[in-house]
Amino acid sequence: MLETLIIRNYALIDNVSIRFSPGFTIITGETGAGKSIMLGALSLLLGERAETKAISDKTRKSVIEASFSNPDPELELIFEEHGLDWNPEEILVRREISPSGRSRAFVNDSPVTLPVLTSVTGNLVDIHSQHSNILLSQSSSHLAIVDAFCGNGNLLAEYRSDFGRYVTLRAKIRKIKQRLEKNRENRDFIAFQLEQLNKIAPKEGELKQVEQEFDMLSDADQIREDLGASYNLLDGGDNAVMGMLVEATSYLSRVNLSLFEESDSDELMRRLDNVRIELKDISETVRDYLDRVDSDPMRLAKVTARMNLLYDAIKHFKVADDEALVELHRELADKLNAIDFGDDDVVQLEQEARHLARELKAKAETLTELRVKGALDFAERLVATAVPLGLPNLRFSVEITQGKLTADGQDNAEFVCSFNKNHPMQPMARVASGGETARLMLSVKSIMAKCMHLPTVIFDEVDTGVSGEIADKMGAMMKNMGADMQVLAITHLPQVAAKGDSHFKVYKTDEEERTVSHVKVLDENERVDELAAMLSGTEVNEAARMNARSLLES
Repeated sequence: MLETLIIRNYALIDNVSIRFSPGFTIITGETGAGKSIMLGALSLLLGERAETKAISDKTRKSVIEASFSNPDPELELIFEEHGLDWNPEEILVRREISPSGRSRAFVNDSPVTLPVLTSVTGNLVDIHSQHSNILLSQSSSHLAIVDAFCGNGNLLAEYRSDFGRYVTLRAKIRKIKQRLEKNRENRDFIAFQLEQLNKIAPKEGELKQVEQEFDMLSDADQIREDLGASYNLLDGGDNAVMGMLVEATSYLSRVNLSLFEESDSDELMRRLDNVRIELKDISETVRDYLDRVDSDPMRLAKVTARMNLLYDAIKHFKVADDEALVELHRELADKLNAIDFGDDDVVQLEQEARHLARELKAKAETLTELRVKGALDFAERLVATAVPLGLPNLRFSVEITQGKLTADGQDNAEFVCSFNKNHPMQPMARVASGGETARLMLSVKSIMAKCMHLPTVIFDEVDTGVSGEIADKMGAMMKNMGADMQVLAITHLPQVAAKGDSHFKVYKTDEEERTVSHVKVLDENERVDELAAMLSGTEVNEAARMNARSLLES
């Protein structure tokens, strides 16, 4: 349940800390005192949009913080999913708004996004305002109410997951068909280009190899001359370096190099030997190069023709280089293959889509059965709950009709009702007055709160448009709800206010520079005075106090 609510620097509220109790809590106050500000602050913890104009002191941030005790253990799954610390005894949520407009949210002191904040607090508290009454008149919300009453959450989640896969699959099939159709229009051109490239048969890295061979063949005579001269100087003639090195080694071997200070004859000879080995390897490499040089005019002509063919192809097909030419060859082959054999993929995907559609239809049928059965039970319970609220002639039904498959199944739901004898039932939006809608909505909330196991429900002037005995009965209904959950009600009706287990008053004071809202819990005598003021107006007399005491005692 909602344990504490702290509001700092938000609209007319400077610093308020409220500790709530279980059961049925009443919040009263004059119009404009700040009751709606409290709900606005609490709505920020439910993910509502934050606005800087709500910050009264622009030099500091606005902070709204709440603690919820004994949370539902099932919430731990949401905490694990988002990597949040779980405390089975308490959940702390906080929203901060800086003067610059930046908004930050926290759950158990860990920063979270607004969607994560909403997924947590949406399972902790439900705020019902007069705007919610309007939603009851909209058929788009009727199916969600029926599903919540029936407990269809898990099945509906499975269906929606499958429906998302089905939509994605159908979109993929449609995209493939469009691509195939477009490619078929260009098939002859693609086949012609592919035939040309098949004749050329470009290979990766081929152009570089051809260019290197062309350079060698076109200058073969000069290359052979230079390599031959180099080889002769190294090891191919009488005055070659290799011969002179051998002769120098022979001369040095005759000298006793140990006669020289710090001289190592063995080391010097090893160095000479290493030079000889390295030089021999170099000369053999040059000889190998020389053997590979071929001044074959026929080979040169063939290489030249291949190189020019690749150059022309790159230019003709408007690609950057030979690698892009190879890639184009591969792409054209894949396109033609997809055109000629792509229907096989489409057939397989369509078979998968038909199978998924059958599964969707089966789950949709199951949802329909549950909804039809649940709608009858819901209608009976709603009538039984709402009739005592001054609707003696109420007839109510949920019309479930089938249509095409959507993300919610195949069903549409419409609340139809009649409040007068011998009047046909019509859609609720056409026949329900504001007061009748408020009483129906309270009845719906009374039923749904138990089904959805919400720990805290807040009613914001749900009793608008009613008075007297009906107000008394609506107050009794909210008090009964408070036996199973925490219920907070903002009200202007003394009949409702008298039913509370605890009572807060919101009031405002004019200070030197601004008007400030305050909240205080009322003791027994203060409750009497507050109820008396609600009964008689600004002037409270003893008769009003007696009536107030009577209301509290009853």
